[in-house]
Amino acid sequence: MIDASINPNIERIKLRLKSIPENPGVYQYLDAAGTVIYVGKARNLHRRVSSYFMRYDDHTSKIKMLVRNICDIRTTIVATEVDALLLENNLIKQYQPRYNSMLKDDKSYPYLCLTDEDYPQLLFTRDLSRIRGEFFGPYPNQRILRELQDIIRQLFFYRKCKKRLVWDAENHQVNGGDRPCINHQIGLCKAPCVGLESHEEYMKTIGEIRKLLRGDFGEIVDDMKQHMLALADELRFEEAEMMRRRIRLLQDYQSRSTIVNTNVRDVDVFSILSDTKYAYINMMRIKSGSIIYSFSTEVKKQLDEDDSTILSTIIPELHQRTQSTAKEMIVPFRVDDIPEDYIKQTVPTRGDRKELLELSLRNAKAHRQQCLQQRLLVNPDAGRSQLMERLQKELHLATKPVNIECFDNSNIQGAFPVAAMVRFTDGKPNRQEYRKFNIKTVEGPDDYASMAEIIHRRYQRLSDEGKQLPDLLIVDGGQGQMEVARQVIEDELHLNIPIAGLAKDDRHRTSQLLFGFPPRVVGLKPGDPLFKLMEQIQNEVHRFAITFHRQKRSKGTIKTQLTDIPGIGEKTARDLLLKFGSVKEVKLQSADDLAKVVGPAKAQVIIDYFKTK
Repeated sequence: MIDASINPNIERIKLRLKSIPENPGVYQYLDAAGTVIYVGKARNLHRRVSSYFMRYDDHTSKIKMLVRNICDIRTTIVATEVDALLLENNLIKQYQPRYNSMLKDDKSYPYLCLTDEDYPQLLFTRDLSRIRGEFFGPYPNQRILRELQDIIRQLFFYRKCKKRLVWDAENHQVNGGDRPCINHQIGLCKAPCVGLESHEEYMKTIGEIRKLLRGDFGEIVDDMKQHMLALADELRFEEAEMMRRRIRLLQDYQSRSTIVNTNVRDVDVFSILSDTKYAYINMMRIKSGSIIYSFSTEVKKQLDEDDSTILSTIIPELHQRTQSTAKEMIVPFRVDDIPEDYIKQTVPTRGDRKELLELSLRNAKAHRQQCLQQRLLVNPDAGRSQLMERLQKELHLATKPVNIECFDNSNIQGAFPVAAMVRFTDGKPNRQEYRKFNIKTVEGPDDYASMAEIIHRRYQRLSDEGKQLPDLLIVDGGQGQMEVARQVIEDELHLNIPIAGLAKDDRHRTSQLLFGFPPRVVGLKPGDPLFKLMEQIQNEVHRFAITFHRQKRSKGTIKTQLTDIPGIGEKTARDLLLKFGSVKEVKLQSADDLAKVVGPAKAQVIIDYFKTK
C-alpha cells in the first residue's frame, strides 16, 4: 500500500477501500476539486480499486500520476457485468474524465436523423444536441452519407419542406395548409401536408427508410417485389415498372458492398492497431453478407492501456452511437472485460469471418496512415517522433530508435573506392554527424569487404572513445550486406546494435525493409509515412556517397587494367568505364563499339591487347 508521501489522502482512501464490496460495478476517482478524473468498471470492485494503491512501483508513469491525484472514490454496485459496462459508458460520456480514453466528439462526424415529429423528415447533421430524433451514423465521411441520402431520395417519397405538420389522430387530418409545395408538383413528394398521402402510408415509408438505414436490404427488396407483382396483377404496369427500377437501384447499391457469404447475417467487426500514444480502431457493420457501415477512429491513450482495455471501453460506445442490433462481434482477440451476456465474441482463424477481420484491419491501418500524415503536416516534429515509436514497434526494438545510421559504398570498377555514412536523429538528417570514408584495405570492387571495413572502423572508434552508439544501423543492401555488418558488430567488436537492410528492386528503387537474422520483410507499403522515411534515409546516404566519390574522382588519378594498355591514358580509361561499367564489359565489346567511344585507332589497340592477354 502506498504512503502519504505519494498521496496525502491515503488515510481517507484506506477507509473507503474497507467499505467497497466485492460486487460488479463502476468506480469513479475524484481529485481535490471534486472533479471526476477516471471512471472504470470491474467484476470485483474491491479487488480492482485496491490494485491501484498496491505495488506502486510496478505501475506505468501515467497510472502513478493518476494515483497521486486521487482524493476520493465513488462506487456504484450493479446487478451484472453488462450493467457495469453500460453504466461506465454513460458516465464517461457525462463527465469526460481526464484519464479515460474516449472517442472524438460526435460533432466531428456527420449523421442522418429521422426527426421526432408526426411526419418525420430525413436530415443531415453533425450536432446531435440540436435535433430530436433517431440518429444513424456516424458516417466516416460526407461523400458516403450524401450517396446514401441520394439513394433514399430515389427510392422513397418523403417530405423535404420546413413546415411543422401536426397529425390530428381523432379527426384524421393534418394542419399543413391548402396547397402542396413544388416537390409534389415535380413528383418528389406525395404531399402528406394537404392530406394527399395518409399518415399511415407516410409512416410506412419512414419505416422502410429506417430499415434501409439499418441495413435490412433483403426485407425491403422482398416487400418491393410483392408490391410490384400486386401492381402487375392490377394491370398497373407503369407503376410496376417504376417499382422494378427501384428494386434494381437498391440491388445495385447493395451489390457494391457484398463481399461475404450471406449466411453472415448480423455481425459487428472490430480491429485495433496501437502505438505508445494512440490506438486506431475500425468498426464494420455486416448485414446479410453486406458491409453496410464502416467507421475508423483514433483514440488517444491516457493510462497506457492495452488494446483489450481500450476495446472494452470503445465497443459499447460505438454500439450505442450506431444503434447496432448485432448479437455477435468479430474481434482479433478475446476482450475479457466484455461479458458474453452483452454480445457473443468470435475470434476467427479462417473463412469469411477471418476475411472480414483482415478487411477491418486494413481499414484501421489506412486510418493510422492518414492520421500520421496529418500530424506530419501540422506538427512535423511530433509526427516524426511517432514514426520512431512505430518503427520501434515494427522491429520489436528495446528502445526508440532516436539515432539511426546508414552506410553506402561507391566506386567505379574498384577505382576511387569510398563510402559514406549519414545519421538521422528523431527522423531528421543530422548533417553534423555525417561521415566520409576512404576505403584503405580493399583491392578491387568488393562491396562486402568495403562495408565490413568502414563499419569496423566506425564502431571501433566510437567504442574506444566511449561515445554513444546508434539505436539502429541500416545498411544499403539486402541479406548479404546485413550479414557482413552482423559479423563485424557481433563477432568481432562484440557490440549490440540492431541491424536492418534496405533492399532495392530492379529499377533501383527502395522496395523492402529487412530486419532480423534470418532477415524478415517488414510489411511497409510505398505510401506509408514510415516507408517514405526509410526511402529518404537510403536516398540521402546514396547522394552523400556519390557526391564524395565524384569529388575524389575529379581530383585524383585512375588506375585500372585499362591504363596498363600502351597508349590508353586516364581520360580514355575513365570514358570506357563510364560507358560500359567495367573492364569485363570492355573486353566483350567489338572494335566498332569501342571506336564510338575512343576512336578506331585506340579501339584496335585495346582489341589487340586483350587478344594477346
